[in-house]
Amino acid sequence: LEMARWRRRPAPRAIVHSDRGSQYTSWIFGHRLRSAGLLGSMGRVASSVDNTMMESFWSTMQRELLDRRQWSTRAELGSAIFEWIEGFYNPHRRHSGIGYRSPAEFEALHTAALTAA
Repeated sequence: LEMARWRRRPAPRAIVHSDRGSQYTSWIFGHRLRSAGLLGSMGRVASSVDNTMMESFWSTMQRELLDRRQWSTRAELGSAIFEWIEGFYNPHRRHSGIGYRSPAEFEALHTAALTAA
């Protein structure tokens, strides 16, 4: 959450959607959301449809990064995940669901359209 806040600088009352994993239902996570002025949102119990895009993301990361090697430490794994997301997935990986654009390109176009409106 802190990395996302630092990186994205969300507007007050931005919605943070998650599944019902224990890390997201914990008191401390809820407290951090409230302290940051963010709103929590959770998918329904036993409903993968609520999290289809994230389930697809995790599957892609598993296949393209995690299944390809092992890491010696958590720090090494964390660094590899960060590099994969910020160095490849967001700026370069094309997605059919967003017109074969990368997430960064799609966001830039969306932001420009909102600004122009």
